[in-house]
Amino acid sequence: MTDYFQGNFPLQSVPLTKSVAKSHAHTEEESGKLAATIAEAASDRKAGEIILLKVAEVSYLADYFVMMTGYSKVQVRAIAQAIEGKVETELQRRPIRTEGKVEGSWVLQDYGDVIVHIIMPKEREFYNLEAFWIHAERISLPESDEGEGKPT
Repeated sequence: MTDYFQGNFPLQSVPLTKSVAKSHAHTEEESGKLAATIAEAASDRKAGEIILLKVAEVSYLADYFVMMTGYSKVQVRAIAQAIEGKVETELQRRPIRTEGKVEGSWVLQDYGDVIVHIIMPKEREFYNLEAFWIHAERISLPESDEGEGKPT
């Protein structure tokens, strides 16, 4: 079951304000800024193992994938909420659709040019998305605390 109404939406995430002058196409720079903002919001909520992949050269699905681990269903939902809030506040964008918030073990947020995966450890290990996208360019995150949110 989806968390948002699905209709005939544009291929880009839904802007908060309509602008006739601005094109719906986002530049690579804007996509990169969006991906970095998402990673920062996830880090603020102590997401672990945050990976930023530039998939534009190997896939037509998006420009970037941002993958991270949440260590409980509550944390997965909190990370998703933090991402939505920060992106909405700073970049005036909302996801086209969000899946998995109710279940909380794997939340997917689709911003059109950036796709976010917030995954519990068991699911992340089983599906191993990083291996599937091995040909994508891995972007290093400046202040990434590897495994910071992991319980000790």
